[in-house]
Amino acid sequence: MEILKIIVTGDTHLPAGKKKLPEKLLEACRNADLILHTGDWKTLDVYRELSQYAAVKGVYGNADGEDITQVFPIREIFEVVGMRIGMVHGHGEKKTTERRVLEIFEDDQADIIIFGHSHIPYVRYHGKTLLINPGSPTAKRKLPYFSFITLDITECVQAEIVFFND
Repeated sequence: MEILKIIVTGDTHLPAGKKKLPEKLLEACRNADLILHTGDWKTLDVYRELSQYAAVKGVYGNADGEDITQVFPIREIFEVVGMRIGMVHGHGEKKTTERRVLEIFEDDQADIIIFGHSHIPYVRYHGKTLLINPGSPTAKRKLPYFSFITLDITECVQAEIVFFND
């Protein structure tokens, strides 16, 4: 069976025309079938650049302006190789980001929920649902490394956090 290669990224926070996406991320995108972005793009230039490598799906985050919110939804649910994938940025009031995203998709029977916002990479099952946060390839905050996720889907799922220095 063919493996679907997905790159999951988000929280790029790139100002228009300034900083570029890191080569480590772009190198992974060259072999991707699909690229998922969890929001906080800050500029459509990120979408245009990623689109040069593969199809791109995304949602908007709390740091995105109207130019982004008119193009991307706040949440999305779609199917890939029989897996229901929910995607949302994850911002909001109260509770942890994980709790919020689980509540957002509680009626959708998602196999995988992809989210961002915290900039903290995360791959963990909550019951039968795999929660994935790619961290950030450009804004690591207090973490020692930048990150994104490679997600391979066949009849099962393999998710790997890719840590790197810029």
